Amino acid sequence: MSDIDRQIEQLRRCETIKEHEVKALCAKAREILAAEANVQRVDPPVTICGDIHGQFYDLKELFKIGGECPQTNYLFLGDFVDRGFFSVETFLLLLALKVRYPDRITLIRGNHESRQITQVYGFYDECLRKYGSVNVWRYCTEIFDYLSLSAIVSDKIFCVHGGLSPNISNLDQIRTINRKQEVPHEGPMCDLLWSDPDEVDSWALSPRGAGYLFGADAVAEFNRKNNITLICRAHQLVLEGYKLMFNDALVTVWSAPNYCYRCGNVAAILELDENCNKNFKIFEAAPREVRGVPAKKPVPEYFL
Repeated sequence: MSDIDRQIEQLRRCETIKEHEVKALCAKAREILAAEANVQRVDPPVTICGDIHGQFYDLKELFKIGGECPQTNYLFLGDFVDRGFFSVETFLLLLALKVRYPDRITLIRGNHESRQITQVYGFYDECLRKYGSVNVWRYCTEIFDYLSLSAIVSDKIFCVHGGLSPNISNLDQIRTINRKQEVPHEGPMCDLLWSDPDEVDSWALSPRGAGYLFGADAVAEFNRKNNITLICRAHQLVLEGYKLMFNDALVTVWSAPNYCYRCGNVAAILELDENCNKNFKIFEAAPREVRGVPAKKPVPEYFL
């Protein structure tokens, strides 16, 4: 068994790998991710997944209903880390699968794939607790800078973590962004990772303090200019797992069931067949008896 296969098996059991193995894994992943485009092409059939947020045992449920990688081709829309108890194991498993099966799994960047955000919402603290130093956090956050900003399936379905930007009218403008940096506080790259659809006239300021709210008109215009039939994004909790908007021109997919272990929502994944026909699969949180219990520590204040 190769090192990478052994590491995948270990991570699938929710066991961390050694610090030097994380460093080597990130070096391999960096080579693969650096060669990918800002708008990464993905061929169907593919299964699209929204936010995971360190909910490792729910990621295992996702693979149960969607099929294991590499048998199923996956596209994850970012926010792998923070808030859940197992961000380290979640991100490293997905990264190891990317290194082992680079053509069978695509990972794009969410707003939580950021040095600043992870220092507030849990990933930094978790790395420090599990490894006794911040080195693993540093290796992972460097990889965040290499993740693609978006993906396009069959030139028809545009996939992004957050949404649209008033500064981007066509996909070529995304292709020219220098993505290898910390997520900026404003501008096109920030908007792609932070914006939300809403019932507004075209554009409005976002209550999140980053990105914008964008309405049906903005979506219709973007889809028409780019010859796109659907925008698929994540970033917002949806109690039913997914939500279609604007005459089915946009869908939000949310893949963290019972978010923060208390929201009571179901989760969804979106299966696209070779002709891009849509099939949503709903799943619930992993039953309590199969969940690992994190080490007893005071509850971080972002849960309170």
